[in-house]
Amino acid sequence: MASRVTIVDLANQLGVSRQTISNVLNAPHRVKEETRIRVARAIEESGYRPNAAARQLRNHVSKNVGMRLQPAGNGISGTVLTGFLYGLTEAAHSHGYRVTLYCADSDEEEISRYEELVTEADLDGFILTATHHGDQRAAWLAQRGIPFVAFGRPWDSGRDVSDAGHSWVDVDGRSGTREATEHLIAAGHRRIGYIGWPNGSGVGGDRRAGWLEAMTAHFGTEDPAPLIYAGEDTAASGSSGAATLLGKGATAFVCASDSLALGASAYLRQSDQPALASAVVGFDNTPVAAAVGLSSVSQPVESAAAEVMRLLLGHLNSATAEPQHVLLRPRLELRDLQPFNH
Repeated sequence: MASRVTIVDLANQLGVSRQTISNVLNAPHRVKEETRIRVARAIEESGYRPNAAARQLRNHVSKNVGMRLQPAGNGISGTVLTGFLYGLTEAAHSHGYRVTLYCADSDEEEISRYEELVTEADLDGFILTATHHGDQRAAWLAQRGIPFVAFGRPWDSGRDVSDAGHSWVDVDGRSGTREATEHLIAAGHRRIGYIGWPNGSGVGGDRRAGWLEAMTAHFGTEDPAPLIYAGEDTAASGSSGAATLLGKGATAFVCASDSLALGASAYLRQSDQPALASAVVGFDNTPVAAAVGLSSVSQPVESAAAEVMRLLLGHLNSATAEPQHVLLRPRLELRDLQPFNH
């Protein structure tokens, strides 16, 4: 009587590992399509049935999760993701996991790398960052049953993010800029300008909305458009924004980032109204902002990282874990904000 075909026989015949055979049977999303088809055909033709030892392989976990390393940009606001990465690595380590970093120049390239990363780097799941309008990464992973959690809300236009079919953690930028604007109003300012980014950024729109809510609540239906400046996320744009809005009568400035705020503050110090430099509030509370005494909204990035890891572990441990959405409140760090007299 012919001996029973074993997983070792199949692996040797096909020139693949035992884990690859197990993945085809139990976690096919981990295997490249060409290999999956070839192994599945061989399994069917051989009549192979997994024994108890082989079935134990289905519980294999690598204890590795992946995250794309974003470029540092201008080196100022990039410290936010640095803080997040540190917190994530610390949280992962406390649960026996490691974080594998990878690079991609675009979302399309990142998606094309997922299959390679799951099969060759043996990653158990992913953390997505820098979510944006039209982001297809979450859908790609969800369709293939690959565990992931996003640091950032889904920003698809017209969509209620509370209905998102995947887990995410984010910081409530709207509440941060609203609180910053409220403090400037309490200090005596009425014409508070907003220096932000061009339309199309979900994060930028969220932060602008907080400024607008506070202005509308206090000053009613005044047209806010003249007090808005949009530019790239650089100190040079912040300087241009301050010059433009100062010419329109602004006496205080809420900015979408510390990069913009630093540029605005530097311009105002050299202007004929240098006292207004203290009426600039940034966002991210970077070390540079703290060093120059700039008020800024601080994101709880290490808490966000811990929450991301908590949710990801839930999905890694249970394929039926329900999506959860966590929105963290930022904190306003006030430095050198002086009362304003008209």
